[in-house]
Amino acid sequence: MVLGLLLVFFVGYLAITFEGILKINKSAIALVTAVLCWSLIIFDTPDKNIVLESLSHHLSEISEILFFLLGAMTIVELIDAHDGFQNIVDRIKTTHKAKLIWLIALITFFLSAVLDNLTGTIVMASILNKLLSDQKTKWRLLGLVVISANAGGAFSPIGDVTTTMLWIGGQVTAMNIIKQIFLPSLICMVLPAIITNYTIKGHIIFKNEEQSGLNFTTNPKERNFIFIAGIVCLLFVPVFKTITHLPPYMGMLFCLGVMWVITEVIHNKKHEAEKGILSVNHALRKIDTPSILFFFGILMSVSSLQYVGVLPKMAQQLNEVMGNLNGVAISIGLLSAVFDNVPLVAALQNMYSLQTYPTDHYFWELIAYTAGTGGSILIIGSAAGVAVMGMEKIDFFWYLKNISWIALIGFLSGAAVFILQNEILLK
Repeated sequence: MVLGLLLVFFVGYLAITFEGILKINKSAIALVTAVLCWSLIIFDTPDKNIVLESLSHHLSEISEILFFLLGAMTIVELIDAHDGFQNIVDRIKTTHKAKLIWLIALITFFLSAVLDNLTGTIVMASILNKLLSDQKTKWRLLGLVVISANAGGAFSPIGDVTTTMLWIGGQVTAMNIIKQIFLPSLICMVLPAIITNYTIKGHIIFKNEEQSGLNFTTNPKERNFIFIAGIVCLLFVPVFKTITHLPPYMGMLFCLGVMWVITEVIHNKKHEAEKGILSVNHALRKIDTPSILFFFGILMSVSSLQYVGVLPKMAQQLNEVMGNLNGVAISIGLLSAVFDNVPLVAALQNMYSLQTYPTDHYFWELIAYTAGTGGSILIIGSAAGVAVMGMEKIDFFWYLKNISWIALIGFLSGAAVFILQNEILLK
């Protein structure tokens, strides 16, 4: 049974990795893989109740992540529907090349920490598409956006799915992950920004106002209010957990409810057709539901491997091959450039117990950094990269030639800073 389970998981994993070639949505593959894995388990187990109890336990843990993502995505869609991100457009347009590059890198870095790296990337890609004419320049800046978004998401408990998983799973705490990972993540963004400044030649050409096609659905007052309210709500989630000790998804759903009330009050005098796209109902229809189903499928698939005891054995072998925790963590970062970082981190959470490596252990912090930033090395290695690949049709090999080496320098430099930072603190 175990061999059959591993075969199903491996085939499903490969199909997810080569989604672009197969032309089959990875969410569909993940769901099929999850159900097949647990079906093999229950068919091979005489006492079905034991399997069902374990399945319910894993569903409970995974649901916390899914409801957290559901709330976060809806709040971001609300901000976008109210043109809240126009505030960023207004501040980013400059004819000075170096200034523009640093603005893009810094805004993406901090925006991704607050929203999440996928959303931050989509927002910045949309903005650059409205502002820039030259494709090569835009692609280079989008490469920097991917690197900056993943770096910014890594140090924030709500900035990257893998960091959120570690936070909800109890491997890290919000304030400690920010404190320990912020500097390595910043270095991971700063060095690629410096290199990008030298790789972009000549002046940057902007589209004129007519070409940019900016159309507003709200007035400036509503736009600014919803933008500020949404950002404050997202920042409040870690504070809510600290105060109440309730799980993060409770704080996120509370903030979604608050935003729902705010938008209902603001638009209650408008005609139904006018306020339609500005409502939470519309935002819920626009969120990336396939991604939520993908996370469900892949996390349930990984939990099946935990159930049969495969993951602890893999952890032992990985330790023996790499020899130390730094090697294990950096290997996971490099692997996340090829494989999706969500199942990698999910597997690690089950491979290494909190008894062996307790909350806020050095290992978990380094994993948060490497899994979050390693995906930038290839355009298929992160949700941010896949998003810009789909939106702007960036070629895989163009990215490999022009961006991958820059991302690798940033990734390794940040990892070195983290290791050095911790060695200094221990002395």
